[in-house]
Amino acid sequence: MLGLHASHEAFSPRVLLDAVRLADAAGFQAAMCSDHFHAWTAAPFAQSGFAWSWLGAALEATRLPFGVVNAPGQRYHPAIVAQAAATLAAMYPRRVWVALGSGEAINEAITGAPWPPKPEREARLLECVEVIRALWRGETVTHAGAVRVVSARLATRPETPPLLFGAAITEETAEWVGGWADGLVTVGGGDAAALGRTVQAFHRGGGRGKPVMLQLALAYGPTEAAALSLARARWPHAALQPTQLADIETPEAFDRATASVTADDLRGRLAVTDDLGRVRGWIEDARAAGVREIYLSPIVEDLLAFVGEVGERVAPRLGLAA
Repeated sequence: MLGLHASHEAFSPRVLLDAVRLADAAGFQAAMCSDHFHAWTAAPFAQSGFAWSWLGAALEATRLPFGVVNAPGQRYHPAIVAQAAATLAAMYPRRVWVALGSGEAINEAITGAPWPPKPEREARLLECVEVIRALWRGETVTHAGAVRVVSARLATRPETPPLLFGAAITEETAEWVGGWADGLVTVGGGDAAALGRTVQAFHRGGGRGKPVMLQLALAYGPTEAAALSLARARWPHAALQPTQLADIETPEAFDRATASVTADDLRGRLAVTDDLGRVRGWIEDARAAGVREIYLSPIVEDLLAFVGEVGERVAPRLGLAA
C-alpha cells in the first residue's frame, strides 16, 4: 500500500489538505501524520498545525484511511487521546489508526514538567496504552501511576476500536514494541538493510504476523544535488542520533545542533534523488523487508507537484492506480 505522510512541521495545514485530496485522486491508498507542537527548526518556512483538528477535515475530504503518531503521558492525558481517536473512528469507521511513542522533548517539554529518561517514558507509555484500550472497551477507568485517571468513561465509541501501533526508530525500541502493539510504525531513508534489521527486531519481540508501516523520508528535486541541498536546508535533523531527537527541547536548539551538518552527512539517512524510478525501487525494497504500507514523507519545494508526479509515474507501475 502506498501512502502519503502529511508533515505538519514542514507544510501548512491548507497545503496538506490539498495534498491529501490530490493523493486520493492520484492513486495513493492511505495517509498519515505526526502530532507535533513545534517544528524541527525555527526557520521561516516551519509550520506546526494541530494534527487532530486537521484529521477531521482530511477524513471528510477524502476516502483515505489515516493514521496519527502521538505521545501520550505528558502533553496529552491518555484519556484525551482515547476520546479524540474514538470520536474520529466513530465518524469514519475503520479509517483511523493511532501509533503511540514515548515522545520527544521538543513537543512534550512545553508543559514545564521534567522530561523523564527513556525507561521512565516507556513505562509511562505502557500505562497510557492500558488506559486507552480500557476506555475503548467501554470500561470506567481509575488508575494511579505515572499517569492518574479517575472514573473516566467514554460514551462515544466506535463499534471497532482503532488499531494501536507502536512507533519506533531503533531496533531496541522496535523489539520492545512487538510485545504490546498491534503493529509497528518506523522511519527510514532507503537503507534496506537497516530497515530489515528493525523489522526482524519487531518480530523477535512478538510482532511476527503484525503489520509494519514505514515513513520513507524522501528528498526529491530537479537534480540530486538540488534535492540534497534542500534536505540540508529543511531536514538537517535527520543526521542526528535518536537520543538527540528525543531530548532536544526547542526548535532553536535543534538549529544549533544541526548548524554543522553538511549535505554529505545526510547521505544514507534520507532517500535523496531526482529520479522517481529510484522511488519505486525503495518501495519494492521496503516490501521485500516485510513492510506492508509505505508512506512517502516528501522533502520538496512543491508538495502538490510531487504528489501529482508520483500519481502519474509511480503508483501505476506499482499496480496502485486509482
